[in-house]
Amino acid sequence: MTAGILSPPSAPAARPDAVQRALNALVRDDAMPAALASVKDRNGRTRTYTAGVGDLATGSTVPRDGQVRIGSNTKSFTAVVVLQLVGEGKVDLDDSVDTYLPGLVRGEGIDGRRITVRQLLQHTSGLPEYGIHLDDAKIRNRYFLPRELLDIALRYKADADPGEKWGYSNTNYVLAGLIVQKVTGRPLAEEMDRRIIKRLGLRHTYFPAPGEMTIRERHPHGYHRSPADGPLRDFTEMDPSAGWAAGQLISTNSDLNRFFTALLAGRLLPAEQLAEMRTTVPAGTSGLRYGLGLTSRPLSCGGVYWGHGGDIAGYETRGGVTDDGRAANVAVTSIPTDKAAVQHVKDAVDKALCG
Repeated sequence: MTAGILSPPSAPAARPDAVQRALNALVRDDAMPAALASVKDRNGRTRTYTAGVGDLATGSTVPRDGQVRIGSNTKSFTAVVVLQLVGEGKVDLDDSVDTYLPGLVRGEGIDGRRITVRQLLQHTSGLPEYGIHLDDAKIRNRYFLPRELLDIALRYKADADPGEKWGYSNTNYVLAGLIVQKVTGRPLAEEMDRRIIKRLGLRHTYFPAPGEMTIRERHPHGYHRSPADGPLRDFTEMDPSAGWAAGQLISTNSDLNRFFTALLAGRLLPAEQLAEMRTTVPAGTSGLRYGLGLTSRPLSCGGVYWGHGGDIAGYETRGGVTDDGRAANVAVTSIPTDKAAVQHVKDAVDKALCG
């Protein structure tokens, strides 16, 4: 008879690490339906995390590294395409918008002959924001052409003179996307797919097709309050065209880490254009700085991380990469509605990168 092998006494369950504790707190204390994270250390080891439930109606588990709408992270992809065209000599950052879209940008205090491509990408154009004039609940089933989004913005006067100050406006990136299409003669989605997504093997990242309201792969449901004091409603299915070049992409935390890591490593842009992208101006009072579709934020352990972040009805994503190769991205399945919750999402990224 073969002797039995005695198993050692079972060890006590390991205490959740700082990232898992942060995600648990986002669900427990900040009422996020779900939180997901992907973290890559400087040696390339990746860990994924989940907390909460993937569907409030069924209580289903959160799919590990599930797809989410990444909102304004899309701006970084759009900026990369523009800067690739700069590197190819097809666009000049200091040319006016009118060079590429003659006569299109006119309004009260607004003149495309006085706004440069650089100012679009850096949010220093002074152009008004169209998004504040759209109601999420009313537009979730509506398809917008990019020109319609621009027309909404141009009904309002300029926020500032070009170059006067930094002011975040999705209108800038709608125009950047229109410039890409004018210069290449191809849809923005095709250029993004060809130049970035396929090139890096981002297998879970895509630009939804016109009229496509669902999320293609495994995903947590997204929830939204519209109005802000209303009930939490399932907003997973929606037409994202109101975001377009400023916010339409779907991806995963791991794909975002791969994208920003490749970008900062010089795999998408020539050195000169990457340096332009990383040249920043102050953006608010929290230490955030904005380059050309790329932000830097200070870390509690020193240095900064580079990324973007995004909000779109149902989802918020925050994260980025450090110059020494660490990467982290956190997603929650509802846009935080108070300052504490907003900060807690940022804190989760900080814990992931400083742990």
